[in-house]
Amino acid sequence: MAITSFEIISVPVSDQQRAKRFYTDVLGFELIRESPMGPGMSWIQLAPPGQNVTIALVTWFDTMKPGGLQGVMVNTPDIDAEYQSLQGRGLELSEIKTEPWGRFAMFKDPDGNGWILREPPDGSG
Repeated sequence: MAITSFEIISVPVSDQQRAKRFYTDVLGFELIRESPMGPGMSWIQLAPPGQNVTIALVTWFDTMKPGGLQGVMVNTPDIDAEYQSLQGRGLELSEIKTEPWGRFAMFKDPDGNGWILREPPDGSG
C-alpha cells in the first residue's frame, strides 16, 4: 500500500480565530501555519507539541458543518493529570471511563466538534 500516514485532519469551525484560541490556549496545540487563503479565509494549521499529524481549521467545505467532526482521539500518557490540567483551563470534560481500548474522557470544542482524550491501556499515550 502506498499510503503511509495521516497528515491533516480538517476540523469544521464557524470562526477560525475563536477556534484557534481554543486549540492553542486550552488544548495547548502549537500554531504550525497561518496564512491568507482568499477573501475572509485563512489557512490555520495546528498540532499537539512535537506531533506530525495536524489539524486545519476549515470553513470552506459546504458539506462539513461546524461541529460535524466527532470521535477524533488524542492520546496522553497520564489522563488524570491531563484531565485536571484541561479542567483548570476551563474545559468541560465527561467523567473518565475505562474500556479495553483505554481510559478516556470526551470533550467538545466551541463549535461542538467532539474529541476523545485517551490514555492507552499500555500507558504509552
